[in-house]
Amino acid sequence: MFITDFEVYLLTTGGCSHNTTAKFMQFFKRIILIARNNGMITTDPFASYKIQLKKVDRGYLTEDEINKILKKKFSTQRLEQVRDIFIFSCFCGLAYIDVKNLTADNIRTSFDGNLWIMTKRQKTNTTVNVPLMKIPQMILDKYNGKLANGALLPILSNQKMNAYLKEIADLCGIDMNITFHMARHTIATTTTLAKGVLIETVSKMLEHTNIETTQIYARITNSKISQDMQGLSDKFIRSEKLFVEHQNR
Repeated sequence: MFITDFEVYLLTTGGCSHNTTAKFMQFFKRIILIARNNGMITTDPFASYKIQLKKVDRGYLTEDEINKILKKKFSTQRLEQVRDIFIFSCFCGLAYIDVKNLTADNIRTSFDGNLWIMTKRQKTNTTVNVPLMKIPQMILDKYNGKLANGALLPILSNQKMNAYLKEIADLCGIDMNITFHMARHTIATTTTLAKGVLIETVSKMLEHTNIETTQIYARITNSKISQDMQGLSDKFIRSEKLFVEHQNR
């Protein structure tokens, strides 16, 4: 009864969404399991309680939408800077806090002779190694030596970044609530998977602890299906001939 009452409290008084509530309940369950394993309780009160996460269609930007933001001329420097940082993340996949923590020491020449971003995700403390593509490299060059305290990018608070991104979406005619975290969904879907990059590679670049997380981020778009299916019919010419011959008998 306490478990279900706590769930109701989170959904109502706590103002939590279904999935946020489910995640809190997962943490709660871990504590209960530790208590049971250490002999503090003898039964599992979660035995008949099921935690279910709802599937959420996480938003991402298409290539056309990225290009709209790229070519838009903004009237204020602040919007231009927020645009640059967001696009930077769309092409390297770093979360807000990891972009904020970037220093010149994190930009290194790797084994292939090219520049890579080499850092650690603050959330998971896992190592991140991402090749630095031309667009994010040009953005870094744009602000090189112009910022105080050795900062690479003029990043604001996450709250302000998201507020400015909403304004950018309106100015670019994009009917979507753009947040900074959407950059990670965009690189997983539009920047990499839609261009033929293997999902295993995408998972490693984003430093997901399991590939199921990447599957949540990355969607198979219709353009990707079309691209993958192009030319497939040509590989079944013999079968097509057999079908035609059979029909003409």
